[in-house]
Amino acid sequence: MPLYMDFHKLDSSDISMEELAKAHDEDLAIQERFGVFELKYWVNVDARTLFCLVQGPDKEACNEVHRQSHGNAPCNIIEVSEDEFNLYFGVGKSVNDLAHTESGVIDTGYRTILLLSLNDLSGKNDHYLKEVNRLIEHHKGTRVIYPDDDILVSFIFASNAILCAKAIHKLLVSIPDNIEFNITLVSGKPVDETSIDIFEEAKKKVQYLCALGLKKTMYLDSETKILSDKERMSSKIKTEDFKLVKNEDFVFSFQLFDVLEEKIEQPDFKSEDFNNILGLSKSQTYRKIKSLTGIAPNQLIQEFRLRKSLKCLKQHSKTISETAYDLGFNSPTYFAKVFRKRFNSTPTHFTKISEGS
Repeated sequence: MPLYMDFHKLDSSDISMEELAKAHDEDLAIQERFGVFELKYWVNVDARTLFCLVQGPDKEACNEVHRQSHGNAPCNIIEVSEDEFNLYFGVGKSVNDLAHTESGVIDTGYRTILLLSLNDLSGKNDHYLKEVNRLIEHHKGTRVIYPDDDILVSFIFASNAILCAKAIHKLLVSIPDNIEFNITLVSGKPVDETSIDIFEEAKKKVQYLCALGLKKTMYLDSETKILSDKERMSSKIKTEDFKLVKNEDFVFSFQLFDVLEEKIEQPDFKSEDFNNILGLSKSQTYRKIKSLTGIAPNQLIQEFRLRKSLKCLKQHSKTISETAYDLGFNSPTYFAKVFRKRFNSTPTHFTKISEGS
């Protein structure tokens, strides 16, 4: 039977763990009537959120168990694959189906997601990937299947994710050869009111920030810093070497990314077009883009095209000329010129390197 995960927003701030355990027992008492198995649940007391892992014939049956047992129907429920669920959540422990971490504390269900966007433009650095994987394992991270060559990692504890990011950054900046990377950390819940995929919002945030972020830079959302500080009250981890991203910055990054994705193939798309599309004045657009990305709007357009070209060339599904035109460059010659200036490599050389990797 399919596996589902649901999300409940707990209205009362006074709700106790005993009340939640009682509600779970009420679910268990009637679950067989609907062909449902309530497997495990996660509670975040501070955020007043509850997540249930359920096996059942369909979403309706899973919802009906909650409705008829105690009336607290979930805000949303999504289907999850067992493989993907295990990568994010691991084995863990449970006490009367309440999720706990391996160390014995209550597992909130929240995870910190690390995305490492990495491009080796010299073709000499494969051995560093082994060390990156060792650092991930050392800091108790779990790699999640992710498209392209980007590395996505899930952490139960935000502090482990931050320490891992710092260690990876220290390793990669020490590489003398030509390498491009940035690292983004975001924390979030597995399901929210609108998601259709597990950790959808957190994955979207790290993807967009990595696409827009500066090279060799680490990004950290405010939620991850708060979680880490709570975990390490006596010896908080220093995060001055991260660029801190506030919640309101994500709203703008979503808008910016969507505009670039939609317009990037148009050669006549210019920085002035941002103003009308985003509904901002020229000075507001410049200030907000520079604050988020560290570069001016016109530079961002070219940087976005060039970063995207790296992913396209790795796929080997189109020629260099086709890639150039698809990304809004006026000619393959001009594309090759700006590519070489930016990456100190030619598109042809990079394509050959990526074919051998």
